[in-house]
Amino acid sequence: MTILTSSSDPVRAGRAPLAAWRQALQTSVRDPGELCQRLQLPAEFESAAIRASRDFPVFAPLSYIARMERGNPRDPLLRQVLPLDDELLAAQGFTSDPVGDLAARRAAGLLHKYHGRALMITTGVCAVHCRYCFRRQYPYEDSPGMPVRWAAAVEEIRQDSSLEEVILSGGDPLTIGDSPLANLAELLASIPHLRRLRIHTRLPIVIPERVTEELVRWLRATRLTPVMVVHANHPRELDGAVQTALGRLADAGIPLLNQAVLLRGVNDRADVLADLSQRLLDCRVLPYYLHQLDRVAGAAHFETPVEVGRQLIAELTTRLPGYAVPRYVREVPGAAAKVRIM
Repeated sequence: MTILTSSSDPVRAGRAPLAAWRQALQTSVRDPGELCQRLQLPAEFESAAIRASRDFPVFAPLSYIARMERGNPRDPLLRQVLPLDDELLAAQGFTSDPVGDLAARRAAGLLHKYHGRALMITTGVCAVHCRYCFRRQYPYEDSPGMPVRWAAAVEEIRQDSSLEEVILSGGDPLTIGDSPLANLAELLASIPHLRRLRIHTRLPIVIPERVTEELVRWLRATRLTPVMVVHANHPRELDGAVQTALGRLADAGIPLLNQAVLLRGVNDRADVLADLSQRLLDCRVLPYYLHQLDRVAGAAHFETPVEVGRQLIAELTTRLPGYAVPRYVREVPGAAAKVRIM
């Protein structure tokens, strides 16, 4: 995972003022000690966070931290970004590449797992470092980080007429500015066999200022049908500013879906998942997937047993209309699609 620094941002001091979302990225908390002090955690959490963040650093926007409860190390939002000693424990079956990304690479920055769809690793930069991230050990240095280096992936897509959809992922594609993203969308739209452009992002959740007029404009302008998949795991992530940002996208006619991950100590209760679905619908986002945890090394303490997940989905089915119940799935390396857990 790439850490965003002032030198990696295309806007430099002495030039145009930073956009609000870029400023939010620049002021994000990167120091585990600062995170613990801001949340008023006991000293033992700070020492553990320092140890556990050496291989996978802390990165959390201030607006996201502001939604957390001070003095509560079990806060469900804090738990997603706080390094713990549990990450340092080896766990059987947990690996550096739990979903088979490396075997699916077809070109620099291009993964092809499922028929009709290809995924572009557009960047290694994220707006938040989720401790359960299945790409926390992905070799981003092998993927293109600048638009000029996307050419090989785009050419591979152009040559494969079976592809109908391109997924922009990372990292988080929305950490890239709107101008290069718009140029990439235009380039992909010039490929006749493509029909859809899907964007996987957590930025509208953690930094809602990222939903700019420019973003909405180029999404509406592309020939391709745009779809945005956001990532919220807990209803408290969806505050008023996030609802407003998502509303701008919905008003523009952009289909919005949510992918959540079933996380022990975060959302492994039916009332939390029901509230999450209800809040997503308030924000005009369809609950799409609830993922069983991808078994990445360092994240075993987040795993919830599959049988518990089944029970949770069964309870949601009795509480919510069918369209509000996410599909409970897991990713299996080499499978032709996400595997539904029934």
